[in-house]
Amino acid sequence: MELSHKKSDRGFVYNMMSKSANTIMATAENQEKQLEALIDLLCKAVENNRKFLICGNGGSATQSQHVAAELVGRFKKERKAFPAIALTADMAIVTSLGNDYGFDSIFSRQVEAYGGNGDILMVFSTSGKSPNIIHALRMAREKGMNTVSFVGNHEDDVRDYSDIVIGVPSNDTALIQDVHSVLCHVICGSVELKIAPQTR
Repeated sequence: MELSHKKSDRGFVYNMMSKSANTIMATAENQEKQLEALIDLLCKAVENNRKFLICGNGGSATQSQHVAAELVGRFKKERKAFPAIALTADMAIVTSLGNDYGFDSIFSRQVEAYGGNGDILMVFSTSGKSPNIIHALRMAREKGMNTVSFVGNHEDDVRDYSDIVIGVPSNDTALIQDVHSVLCHVICGSVELKIAPQTR
């Protein structure tokens, strides 16, 4: 059966895409200095053979795995593998920690296990308020790690535990996740460009 597309449906599609594009550009303008600082931090970590630990909940959990895959594999350039671990990926660990210690500890316990001085913890949280994210950031600070938080409009809860905060100017979860996805590619591409300027 052929489906008809109403004018209102097309309007919704274009409206959503327009909002996403506008929010991406607003983030680029508002967070330029923070993004430059983040790229420099990540490049220094790569040069010093430091690890990246990455986490988030829900859609942000898959975002964490996406970033880890780009860092360990490649974005566009052939270069050495960058050591990145998505703390959301091992279901045996996540579920055992949730069962034995509580959901708030599923990331902080892994940070305690894997994190070291000079390593980087990157967290994705559209709300900026998730307890397991806050606990992970606190643990990272205790371990002497650098901490980076990708959030939406609300950054008060992560501010005290983050060296760099990239805030998306929106309260809409979907829009924030759209921008976080773009930021992942911008970051991976920028680090590759600086670390491996010549494609092998």
